Amino acid sequence: MAINNMNVIVLAGGYSPERDVSLVSGSKAAEALRKKGHKVLLLDPYLSMESCSDFAQLYARYARRHDDYAISSTASDLRLLKEGSDNGDALIGRCVLDACRLSDVVFIGLHGSMGENGQLQAALDLFGVKYTGSNYMGCLLSMDKTVAKEMMAVHGIRTPSGEEAFIGDMAPDELYDMLKTKKPPFIVKPANGGSSLGVTIVRNEEAIAEAIQYAKAYEKRILIEEYIAGREFTVGILDGAALPVIEIRAQSGFFDYKNKYQEGLTSELCPAPIPADLSDRLKEIALSAHKALRLGDYSRADFIVDDDGNIYCLEVNSLPGLTPASLVPKEAATLGMSYEDLCDKIVHMAMTREKD
Repeated sequence: MAINNMNVIVLAGGYSPERDVSLVSGSKAAEALRKKGHKVLLLDPYLSMESCSDFAQLYARYARRHDDYAISSTASDLRLLKEGSDNGDALIGRCVLDACRLSDVVFIGLHGSMGENGQLQAALDLFGVKYTGSNYMGCLLSMDKTVAKEMMAVHGIRTPSGEEAFIGDMAPDELYDMLKTKKPPFIVKPANGGSSLGVTIVRNEEAIAEAIQYAKAYEKRILIEEYIAGREFTVGILDGAALPVIEIRAQSGFFDYKNKYQEGLTSELCPAPIPADLSDRLKEIALSAHKALRLGDYSRADFIVDDDGNIYCLEVNSLPGLTPASLVPKEAATLGMSYEDLCDKIVHMAMTREKD
């Protein structure tokens, strides 16, 4: 099979609160790859399939256009998804991994949950399937925010100070009393997850109880983190090089789930209107964090720069959003790379990558 005419499976959706984001990313990437001449199937890994003998049969059975996905202002309701499935506790539907084995490469368009914590990547490794992005180790290290902070600290990368609490080990009153000792403002967020789901800036004691409830709706491990006021930036890494810096300016509040995905609520300035030395420092730190967390073909690091010029890395995303309007594609476009060429490059990197 020629490398410019591949059988590609794009995995999107999945059992994750970021399901809507993933479906939009995956459908747009699938459309872009079709334009580059590849035969592309967009599949939801949570939905079971029938067994197929080859990619041609798989394509004939499941090929269909997907262009009507949208991101709502709230996270996906996974209870309804699970009620309509017979998966039980399985996060991957029947025959999905078998289908992946019939492709030349899997484009991972998932966000959150197993798509970013390394579980899916490990499963694909066991089946000898080529896939885009980072390997299981990089996904695991970057997805766990506590571990990522520790790894970055070892490499001299400044992050907001924080401590972890496990809600399962603490009575609600005990956790509430612990947070009451903290001087606001501070951040309460799940130790895993993305798209700012479960994240609260606690500005007064009255907000503590609601912050706990919001975070534990997504995970029992939560991170209590120092709040850093300042300007927000993000830097993508592609094929070992830093992309142009973007400055993010939310009209109100912070860059939460709603501000991230609802049109018109946030300005994203690329390249960021900042001095060259600050841009160079942000790029250097983004690349250092990418390497420290053992990430692969691409990633995106998020930063806060305070009024004194101190740079704090908030987190690094192993599978940043990839709609044409997402941050990494915007950065690539600044360098003259079209969205279609970016998706195609990501697939080619996966095909030519040496086995870890």
